[in-house]
Amino acid sequence: MKIVGISGALSGQKTSQMVNDCLYAVKKANLDVEIELIDLKDFDIEFMQGVPLSYYNDDTQTVVNKILKADGIVIGTPIYQASISGSLKNLLDLMPERAFKGKVVGYISNAGSDKHFMVAQFNLEPIIRFLGGIIPPKNVFVNFDHFDPEDNIIIDKRVKERIMDFGKMLVKMTEQLGSDY
Repeated sequence: MKIVGISGALSGQKTSQMVNDCLYAVKKANLDVEIELIDLKDFDIEFMQGVPLSYYNDDTQTVVNKILKADGIVIGTPIYQASISGSLKNLLDLMPERAFKGKVVGYISNAGSDKHFMVAQFNLEPIIRFLGGIIPPKNVFVNFDHFDPEDNIIIDKRVKERIMDFGKMLVKMTEQLGSDY
């Protein structure tokens, strides 16, 4: 079983740190699970043009195919202007219809204000559902105040506990789904 984490930010370290923490929680819940971080900063993803995947550059094809091959997915996004990041939205636009069918797709988001804690639910969940993903009942929001300002690691104990619970839930649901498909 493989679970990939997508860090949907092109700048900063908070989002990739959150996704790494989720992948660590997944691995702690089941040592046999293969994990991989897809940090969009590390790839040259082309803008969606409405052409077949084979027309896009190697990085775009590589990232899309890694996601398609995964059994489970955790998506991390910062909240910009009360929405998910544009780079993440572009990546999701590149996905074929029903790309997430039979996959558990959870998410973690971060923002500078608690006022944005439901943005991912309203912006990201409809896209995940359209692509056929199964969303865990609990996902995680991290306020910038929950990070150490020097090294961008999460320092809030309750947030760390929620991430660990999220990882366990993601593994359990993915395992259960794998036996059903």
